[in-house]
Amino acid sequence: MDLGLTGKVALVPAASSGLGRAVALALAREGAQVVVSSRNQAAVDEVAGEIRAAGGDALAVAADVTKPADLERLVQAAIDRYGGIDVLITNAGGPPAGTFDKFNDADWQAAFELTLMSAVRLIRLALPSMRARGGGVIIAMTSSSIKQPIPNLLLSNVMRAGVAGLAKTLADELAPDGIRVNTIVPGRIATPRVAQLDRVNAERQGVDVAVIEQRETSRIPMGRYGTPEEFADAVAFLASERASYITGATLQVDGGMIRSLW
Repeated sequence: MDLGLTGKVALVPAASSGLGRAVALALAREGAQVVVSSRNQAAVDEVAGEIRAAGGDALAVAADVTKPADLERLVQAAIDRYGGIDVLITNAGGPPAGTFDKFNDADWQAAFELTLMSAVRLIRLALPSMRARGGGVIIAMTSSSIKQPIPNLLLSNVMRAGVAGLAKTLADELAPDGIRVNTIVPGRIATPRVAQLDRVNAERQGVDVAVIEQRETSRIPMGRYGTPEEFADAVAFLASERASYITGATLQVDGGMIRSLW
């Protein structure tokens, strides 16, 4: 099935590894011109090189999503190279693990800048281009914590809920401009971030990491962690013309892990 992404310009931050990398590769496979970023130029160059080697078109830009000037430079680079932005993915590395007593005001502010304000700023910067092009798609990558808080991930639980609220509100505000806004929720996906969190939980509980992995897997009806590619395929669908009447939605890619009705 043709997803109608050929020639579309997609911006994917935090794309050097994990879900961001998988999303960039999936969009490129569907024919999108992809702008990828991370703080590490060499790492994001590798992703762009992989896209080009497969016959795609990519631009790699080193950018820290917590720095407004970097985001301005990133969006401008996309516009200068490709003429505009059609698909914006909001994505950032997760805040540190921990419970309430562990964090001071500086920790809260850092998580706010990383998770919520990076999304706010990227959307603000990309909107003029999307409006000029007659529409676009914004997809907010969040976490299963927006449905049910995850123990020992206080900062992520709070800040990603804010991103979900932002996306839902903007779906209403931006629909008249032809801009769709959706949220996508990964469950336990086999990424370096999830592996790191499993190790943190194992150390905190004094058990082997295999115990944590087995426990988490037992909570997933499909009986396994998802793959980054499975998650990325869902993002590509939401970004595509095949999802043209979907906005304000929250799509779970979790193997049935989240039990809530809403």
